[in-house]
Amino acid sequence: MCTGRVDLEMVLRAFLSGADGVFIGGCRLNECNYTTHGNYDALNMVLLCKRMLEYIGVNPDRLRIEFMTSGDGILFAEIMNDFGRQVKGAGPLCAGEETTTDGLKSKLEKIIRLVPYIKLKKNQKLGVRPTSPEEYESLFSSEEIEQLFNEVETYHIDPSKCQSCGICARQCPVEAISGEKKIPYIIDQEKCIKCGTCLEVCPSRFSAISINMSALFV
Repeated sequence: MCTGRVDLEMVLRAFLSGADGVFIGGCRLNECNYTTHGNYDALNMVLLCKRMLEYIGVNPDRLRIEFMTSGDGILFAEIMNDFGRQVKGAGPLCAGEETTTDGLKSKLEKIIRLVPYIKLKKNQKLGVRPTSPEEYESLFSSEEIEQLFNEVETYHIDPSKCQSCGICARQCPVEAISGEKKIPYIIDQEKCIKCGTCLEVCPSRFSAISINMSALFV
């Protein structure tokens, strides 16, 4: 499978399931067998995920990505042995981290629900191709992640403006909006993925959708 198909949610769910470390191996950069160069997508995703893990108190070194060819058997063995020692030294997940098992689980679950939102917000950077280690390190900053999680967009429907047309409910990709004829629709915040579709499709003459900013972790 191309590393470009390794989704952010897959990595987060691995840690949610209790994995002490996650390794992603892919083709060498600029040597893609196709035209997608998906290994760059994987690299950028990993860089973003590392920053997010660090923000919630998880050692970012528990996540690693390397690039090699199918003929690099010795190199692969060396890397895996090194990563194994690294993870073993870090201990079980949460053993030496700044969070508890329950606390980490809660944070990961919240972030997983926001994966579509995170991709939309960081879409431009997730598509770049860094050319040096310096660019790798500066692609996503700690301050950027802090702002991302402290200013999460929350969508609400103003009952005084809602005309119960049902357009937003029909277009919502996760069926987070419900309502009935002549009754204002509501957004289930537990299901909402913050994609903004409801805001886009709400007829301008109604303007019933509003956006508030809130912190993901309180």
